[in-house]
Amino acid sequence: MLVITLPAHGQNALEFRGQLSGYGAYNPDSDLDLLFGGRYIPELTYSHRLRNNQSLDFMASANIYGSVLMRPFDANTAHGDVQPYRIWARYTGGQCEIRAGLQKINFGSAAVLRPLQWFDEIDPRDPLQLTNGVYALLGRYYFMNNANVWLWMLYGNEKTRGFEAVPSNENVPEFGGRFQYPVPAGEVALSYHHRTADTRDVTGLPAYKKVPENRIGLDGKWDVEVGLWFEAVYVGKTKEVGQLTHQHYLTLGTDYTFGVGNGLNVVAEHMLASFDEKAFAFDGVVTNISAATITYPLTLNDKISSVFYFSWEEEAFSAFVSYEHQFRRLVGYVMAYYNAKTNEQLQQNELLYNLTGPGLRLMVVFNH
Repeated sequence: MLVITLPAHGQNALEFRGQLSGYGAYNPDSDLDLLFGGRYIPELTYSHRLRNNQSLDFMASANIYGSVLMRPFDANTAHGDVQPYRIWARYTGGQCEIRAGLQKINFGSAAVLRPLQWFDEIDPRDPLQLTNGVYALLGRYYFMNNANVWLWMLYGNEKTRGFEAVPSNENVPEFGGRFQYPVPAGEVALSYHHRTADTRDVTGLPAYKKVPENRIGLDGKWDVEVGLWFEAVYVGKTKEVGQLTHQHYLTLGTDYTFGVGNGLNVVAEHMLASFDEKAFAFDGVVTNISAATITYPLTLNDKISSVFYFSWEEEAFSAFVSYEHQFRRLVGYVMAYYNAKTNEQLQQNELLYNLTGPGLRLMVVFNH
């Protein structure tokens, strides 16, 4: 990392850092069974300190990537691009923060099956936790009792995020907010978001340019003998679009670190989801998915982690196991997986290649 401190008594700091990753994968069930690729995310930040604990911060980063899928000596397809990854400016003062630009916004209590995954596409199987940002104006205020309130407005975002099946109309602003409040041994929060969906390019749905949609989310988390949490979300559209008119999600979760060796952490979640023509009817498509993660640190430099999914209606099982080793300046990963066809869209993330069937993936990451 390059750090440059400018004059004015150290009140300004310019930093340049980056993350370079290279990977290869083998997926025998795919027509193009070999994957090779690389990604570089350079990041430039500038911070200017103001009086009375106020500051101005700026960040700009890019997503530079390329990959090739191939069947050796027969066929291949390549893809690459240079895209903005984060571009934002932030004012911080006392108990408030205002951030504008291309940024990451995520919140909620769940760890794997996240109904409140409204603005990000983080996949728990991704060790780098990559996600596209959203163009937004975000304001946050923190009260002295640890309560906090968020307000946001989004504009110019057309890609689907999280569990969305219908993209947004990028020409119509989105807005919403969140209020989080501490309770004994934990916290609860209420979230709301309004957007306008666009169904014109969605096969099987009526073609509407503008479909107003409202989301309401309630979540809570407690730290007692074990960690306990829930997330509940209702999504309602004001126009009839079949079983996507109303969506309901409920996730219950828990975690505990067992005193085995260096500490075995287990997270378990279950999500109930329904898609109905009428609100709270639960007579349309109903799905139940269970998920678990298991993490065990072998040494200070070695870790094994895993993610498992099971779809009860489809009786489909997916598994992901990763071994991580920290070198002096590099991080290496060996990952094995099996993705069921019914779960391939469980986590929507265009930055990853989540192919169905069994596979092996190797990755090396260099951070500077």
